Amino acid sequence: MQFYVISDNIDTRMGMRLAGIDGVVVHEEEEVRNALRNALANRSIGVILMTEKLVRLCDSFVYDIKLNRKTPLIVEIPDRHGTSQITQTISRYVSDAIGVTI
Repeated sequence: MQFYVISDNIDTRMGMRLAGIDGVVVHEEEEVRNALRNALANRSIGVILMTEKLVRLCDSFVYDIKLNRKTPLIVEIPDRHGTSQITQTISRYVSDAIGVTI
């Protein structure tokens, strides 16, 4: 099982590369969608790390994958542009998944 990062900035991408995690840097919504499709097609990728900014850019697409696929696991990570409002993100995810507001 491999990790893969989809980032909006080179700093996060390079930091992950130093840890042995491959990935791409993208900026536009269609680039994010294509990067996700490519990562989903690679069965050796078990965890996709995505920066908060990119998840917000195409959140319905990302959450559809999270809710309807068993693998890979998509993990939202903060970066220098991130707000680190992980509590709100988790609450929204739970609400979308099972219809319960926390």
